[in-house]
Amino acid sequence: MGGTSKDGAPVIEAQGLSKSFGEQRALHEVSFSARRGELLGVIGPNGAGKTTLLSILAGIREPDSGSLSVPGQIGWVPQLAGLYRRLTVVENLRLFAHLERVADVDAAIERMLDQTRLGERRDDRIGTLSGGNQQRVNIAIGLLAEPAVLLLDEPSTGLDPRQRERLWEFVLDLAGSGTTVIYSTHHLLEAERYGNRLLVLADGEAVFDGTSDQLHDAVGGSERDFEAAFVRYLRERGH
Repeated sequence: MGGTSKDGAPVIEAQGLSKSFGEQRALHEVSFSARRGELLGVIGPNGAGKTTLLSILAGIREPDSGSLSVPGQIGWVPQLAGLYRRLTVVENLRLFAHLERVADVDAAIERMLDQTRLGERRDDRIGTLSGGNQQRVNIAIGLLAEPAVLLLDEPSTGLDPRQRERLWEFVLDLAGSGTTVIYSTHHLLEAERYGNRLLVLADGEAVFDGTSDQLHDAVGGSERDFEAAFVRYLRERGH
């Protein structure tokens, strides 16, 4: 698991983020912070505001109110990979490196191929890769600018169990090297297993921020599995 910076200072900090779409409230005064090398899992029911929160953190959407402090680059990996299936792995990386205005494109490509362990697939077309390897390329694109924080929206969607395991091994390595990873997921076991900390959203509000053990404690420890504890926690708070 990832560690924290020596002084414990957060590398990303949100205060009171709110966002509405017409009459629909997507987020309401959500606050949290994350430190260097931390894995923060964002979980909640459908429509809880997870993707809206990540898109605000990525700078894709502006909040209606609130503030966001990020002393460094943010990498964004959306749920639907924006890859060019007829281009090779290297061609995709080169294209996005130019779009990101990376200073040394060739060095960045080689670094990403090494980090994602896709060197042997460098000349393969994206359309011929497995779902797991396509997601690795997608994450590599998010890492091209060497961000301090990487945002992953439902990163394991559509992957089989072995592909998910390999993906999370890769993500854990990133956190271990100091990258802060914030990810949303519908897989509660992934949240429990890989998140150093969990942020639970419900109806656009942050209703819990802590470890899975602390969530178990919040419902009295009577539920043996995390999913049951999660459901009970929401139900007891009217969600």
